[in-house]
Amino acid sequence: MTVTETPALPNGVNVEALLGAREAFKGDTSLTKFQWRARNEWVNGTHSRTIIDDFTGVGGPQAHKAPVAHDADHPEIFAAEDNGSTPVEFVLHALASCLTGGIASVAANRGVTLNSVSSPIGGDMDLQGILGMDPNVRNGYSCVRVSFEVDADADADTVSGLVAQSQKRSAVYDILTGNVPVEIDVVAK
Repeated sequence: MTVTETPALPNGVNVEALLGAREAFKGDTSLTKFQWRARNEWVNGTHSRTIIDDFTGVGGPQAHKAPVAHDADHPEIFAAEDNGSTPVEFVLHALASCLTGGIASVAANRGVTLNSVSSPIGGDMDLQGILGMDPNVRNGYSCVRVSFEVDADADADTVSGLVAQSQKRSAVYDILTGNVPVEIDVVAK
């Protein structure tokens, strides 16, 4: 019996598959059109649960390996039950995880081995906006700061380049910094 070892993927990223997909998409850009979906249901108070299961892409319906549930709530200091992260904390998670995934992919493509990547992230918010106390205070973050701590087999300039390329290609960074239209429809039952 012969045992064939599967070669280790650089930083756990299948660069060959990613580059192959990019080449395949060049031949038919209709395959690049995706629609991501989630369904949120109110549970009680400020607690809600979002289920993420299916999406459309590569020309048809797709699904995750298994549905994923995320609970959101407000902390007890807001007279809530604290059954999950606040929605604004999910935004921080989305940004940090998108940028981190990009760093891993860019590093793998450039032949840089990552030992660790962490990113303390925070956002400043004045609640006077969402509480309706001051119409001149925005409802959301006034500033978001992310700091990357990267241990890699590369010099500081190379690591900075990895982060810069990840930022340039990050969908979540684009969503947060761009002027993305949000359409809201209401169906009363």
